[in-house]
Amino acid sequence: MTSTEATAACPHCGWPDGGEPFRVLSRHATATGHTEWTRCGCGSLQVRVADAGGTRVVSRSGPAPGAAPARPDTANPCRG
Repeated sequence: MTSTEATAACPHCGWPDGGEPFRVLSRHATATGHTEWTRCGCGSLQVRVADAGGTRVVSRSGPAPGAAPARPDTANPCRG
């Protein structure tokens, strides 16, 4: 996984880090807020930290093998 603290969008699909879609896989309380494991629309696994400084992606993987990349101008693929 690579650090993405200065990134405002997924480098794999271009989806904004602050926008949908992403699926929260788990959330864990910390002393200063919480940590979330999420999945981007393109399949990239992300670690998000939420604290007094806001929410940011601090680490992410590449998309899942065979996953079609999502695009910011398309419908939310996480909705059924």
